[in-house]
Amino acid sequence: MTSAGPDPRSEVRPDATVGEVGEEAILAAIFPLLPAGAATLLGPGDDAAVVAAPDARFVVSTDVLVEDRHFRRAWSTGYDVGWRAAVQNLADVAAMGATPTSLVVSLVVPSDLPVAFVTGLARGLAAACEPVGAAVVGGDLSGAEQVVVAVTVHGDLDGRDPVTRAGARPGDVVAHAGRRGWSAAGLALATAGRASCALPAAEQDPLTAAYLRPDPPLGAGVAAALAGATSMLDVSDGLLRDAGRVARASDVRIDLDLASFAADAAALVGAARDLRSGPVRALVDEWILTGGEDHGLLATFGPDAVLPEGFRVVGTVLASDGAPRVTVNGSAPAVAGTGWDHFGGSSR
Repeated sequence: MTSAGPDPRSEVRPDATVGEVGEEAILAAIFPLLPAGAATLLGPGDDAAVVAAPDARFVVSTDVLVEDRHFRRAWSTGYDVGWRAAVQNLADVAAMGATPTSLVVSLVVPSDLPVAFVTGLARGLAAACEPVGAAVVGGDLSGAEQVVVAVTVHGDLDGRDPVTRAGARPGDVVAHAGRRGWSAAGLALATAGRASCALPAAEQDPLTAAYLRPDPPLGAGVAAALAGATSMLDVSDGLLRDAGRVARASDVRIDLDLASFAADAAALVGAARDLRSGPVRALVDEWILTGGEDHGLLATFGPDAVLPEGFRVVGTVLASDGAPRVTVNGSAPAVAGTGWDHFGGSSR
């Protein structure tokens, strides 16, 4: 989007399609909707943006959303897709203990896509970025047969060391901030035709909303870094899989306490009963342990650390005994899958 210089006075009919109005008019419609952060020195409209990096280093990550793989237009508005695209990238920066500063967004759209979907996507991006002060500073716009949203995010460490996956030590506590299993349950409801995706956002049930617009505690990343977190990551692919990444990077064993997620389990029971007759605890546990895309933060802290607000202890770090791995209540996890594969659900 940095390559064009649209006339901000251009007007686009809300019922028009992308193919009818063209790139210049689309960019003119969405640029005024994008947030401008404090670190932006030169925003969209030139060949490239200029963003301040006071720390002399910057954190960078990238991710992509592909229609019918990561979202479905039958369930998701443009606002939902924009929100999700921003949040999953902002969470990666937060997991390094950094403050998100800017995003670059590349958008690929079919010619018959309503312009209202694109402007909605810009509004969703803006709404997710505004609370953390991040800006959308540019990107690109192209055409294809399906919607693809690619986002690159930058962040500032403000002089701190990054918090990586490799610092967990035996004796540390494992803590989590955010929800567990809500997005997976919302996806399961949508897949089964039991979700309220078509309702206005304010009328959707909480699990559907958690799937369409995950709302992790992004500010908890910097708080964890300031509190001395020894390792941290964004739980995007399921608790077992992502805790396993910390275990391997740190050469430790992580033992999770399933009872520490009792509040999440209570919120998920109703959905499990709606989808399955008979006992539902196994399905609830599967959502908590393997469900992805809640984008909460999993961190380890020294045993004497004071946990920041929003974090709760969910396990302990133990010596690996030569086999870095994750256990649940001291034993191998008894769930159907170990990770997340979007519309494939838990991978097996």
